[in-house]
Amino acid sequence: MWSRRFSIFAAASVLIVALAGPQPAAAGDCTGYIVGVRPLSQYNHANGNGFLAVRSGPGGKYRQVGELYSGDEISVYGRRGNWYEVTCMSGVCTNPLWGPAVPSGWVYGKYISIGGVCP
Repeated sequence: MWSRRFSIFAAASVLIVALAGPQPAAAGDCTGYIVGVRPLSQYNHANGNGFLAVRSGPGGKYRQVGELYSGDEISVYGRRGNWYEVTCMSGVCTNPLWGPAVPSGWVYGKYISIGGVCP
């Protein structure tokens, strides 16, 4: 009797898992770092050196809303072409030289190294 109940329970469990299917990744499962920008020692906001511009939209024509710096850790939430929607997680971006602390917005993908479950 116990063996039959266990078999029914096991079969029901397998069916529930199969019907549920794989779960999508949650936002924030993709993290990365800022790479390929000049070091902070060469920072010059007017010339665009020593930081990666965070923009209000996915493209260079959108206004700059913040800055990220070499080595800053980011969380990636979205993607449009070569542009990624990110938020500062740790590093100099928590206390930037220009703009708000912990900026969120869009950055060009050439300057980020990402891993995890990414958009």
